[in-house]
Amino acid sequence: MISDLANSGAMPVLQEVFSFAGARQRLLAHNIANIQTPGFRSLDVSVRQFRDDLARAVAARRGSTGGQQGELELDDTDEIERGPEGFMRLTPVTRSGAPTLNSGNDSDVERLMQRLTENTMAFRLASDLIRRENQLLHTAISQRV
Repeated sequence: MISDLANSGAMPVLQEVFSFAGARQRLLAHNIANIQTPGFRSLDVSVRQFRDDLARAVAARRGSTGGQQGELELDDTDEIERGPEGFMRLTPVTRSGAPTLNSGNDSDVERLMQRLTENTMAFRLASDLIRRENQLLHTAISQRV
């Protein structure tokens, strides 16, 4: 029964977004920490590919169960590997597209901060929605209204 609750509604999607944003946050922090390192190339993963894979998994779940129940069947990609219990390992690539500076560094502070802000917003949204879902479950289990 607990498994059914954890895999119903939007919860699996929120958990994937939460895991991805958390793993990407560490990657973006690494880029910012090395912003003045000579020769450093910033790394990232494709957010678009993650969204497309997630949308495909949601559509497949809708087709097989009507969309309200069941786990999401997400395949590993070149950049994202999923492990047990929500573990997600990213294999980033250089994507910046920014011109190389005199130091050989390609880091663009504005672009890095924009990516960090967007990722933080996705993380906060997913965590707030997960918290809300858990509060609803807690209320239902404790039989309070």
